[in-house]
Amino acid sequence: MSERIALITGGARGIGRGVALDLAQDGWSIAICYRTSKRDAEEVKHTIEGLGGKALAIQCDVSKPDEALRLVQEVEQTFGKIDALINGAGPYHRVPLMEETPEGWSEMFTNNLDPVFFLAKAVSPGMQARKYGRIISFGMANADKMEAQPNVTGHYIAKAGVLILTRTLAKLFAPHGITVNAISPGFIDSGSAPPEELAGMAKKIPAGYIGGVQDAVQAVRYFLSDDARYVTGANLHLSGGWGI
Repeated sequence: MSERIALITGGARGIGRGVALDLAQDGWSIAICYRTSKRDAEEVKHTIEGLGGKALAIQCDVSKPDEALRLVQEVEQTFGKIDALINGAGPYHRVPLMEETPEGWSEMFTNNLDPVFFLAKAVSPGMQARKYGRIISFGMANADKMEAQPNVTGHYIAKAGVLILTRTLAKLFAPHGITVNAISPGFIDSGSAPPEELAGMAKKIPAGYIGGVQDAVQAVRYFLSDDARYVTGANLHLSGGWGI
């Protein structure tokens, strides 16, 4: 099997980190990017190298189109190609809509939606040339319902945009052997939410418990596998029944 290369944004922590380490154990070479979490990113890189794998940790603000392009070019120059783009970066904040600032509003779109477009555009020429590619982005468990979300409005709209962009890219890239899919988590214990908030939500989840990083890893695994070669434009709910 030829060497497989994954570029993972947000790969220094949480779900992105879990995916990076899991794929590395299966022989993938991994490039992760980070904006501020240098120490965590270097730890992931050293762990992968300790497993005998190849890894890059690159500082990059993927909300800026020139930096997103530079990131892709650096990974391609180092590893020769990118087989999978996993858009794991996607911060959010919780604030009542009428208390939201212009800066906070803009941040939700520039950090959750814009990078998916910039990076897809950057990786697609190489993937199209090789007639193979996998692009996976993360949505939000109920973003497809178009419900009112007074406290996470900007994030919610951005994630709905991710779903529309996923379907559009899937249609455009399908003739070139590239699949584009989304995973929409509910409450996942990835280290980004306070434990007390997660504990309080468990009783509202039909499955009765909070998901783990490994649940997200397995969802990514499916979309990367040959079992999903005919699946594109899909949105996989990863929520234990919450939000459906």
